[in-house]
Amino acid sequence: MISTPPGFRALVSPLPSGTPNTFVFRGNELLLREDLSLPDANAIDTLALDAERVVPVGALDHEYYRTAWMDRGHDPGPGFAFKGLRALFGKLDESTLAIAGRAFQVADWARTHRFCGSCAKLMARMQGERAMRCECGHSAYPRISPAMMVLVKRGPEILLARNVAVPAGGRMSALAGFLEPGESIEDAVHREVLEEVGLEVRDLRYFASQSWPFPHALMVAFTAEYAGGEVRCEPAEIAEARWFGPGDPLPELSPGQSISRALINANLPRG
Repeated sequence: MISTPPGFRALVSPLPSGTPNTFVFRGNELLLREDLSLPDANAIDTLALDAERVVPVGALDHEYYRTAWMDRGHDPGPGFAFKGLRALFGKLDESTLAIAGRAFQVADWARTHRFCGSCAKLMARMQGERAMRCECGHSAYPRISPAMMVLVKRGPEILLARNVAVPAGGRMSALAGFLEPGESIEDAVHREVLEEVGLEVRDLRYFASQSWPFPHALMVAFTAEYAGGEVRCEPAEIAEARWFGPGDPLPELSPGQSISRALINANLPRG
């Protein structure tokens, strides 16, 4: 499961570094060399990045990391390509992928908060804080959207579901959904399970959390025990949901770097 590497230190001010590691994004795609390494300093210089589009991210093992964003129409040139972060699962080492996920969220925030959401004037980056501030007094911090995930258990069985966006026979996962205003995470678990598959649950147990930069979620995972009801899929959300018990062949699951896969692996049916 991807997580912030030990020793990583978030930064809101740049470090003096002759060779910073720079994550450059075009929309949700990361600029990489053909060998999937980050562009070197010479390549970054040729991009002529506007200083306002370059934002500190953090430091790890005496290496400084920063992020930047470019317009969608930009051509990376020969020897380079833009890659979506999901396509890099299993191809980049997990420390680099974790920092890249953080860098994307910072770059996306900087790109989408150049102008004030209250008065539409140009925003300025605050010193010593990860925030943008307008002269009208409005401040904007990076957006983090909390979402719950829950693996429902019924004796030795677990419930897996396939989202309507996934083709038939494709990947199945634990249930998940975003919080509504005013909800606790526990409230959201009960609501989402009832809405998506028509079941009631009890005995929620916290499993783990994971930053999920698609684009700015914080996944908080639980297990829960089945308490009643029959599986009834909400057709706008869930294409199918099934119980899997000991000996049942499992469907395609989420990639190993995801909290969903870690949650399922820790609770596989055994008997």
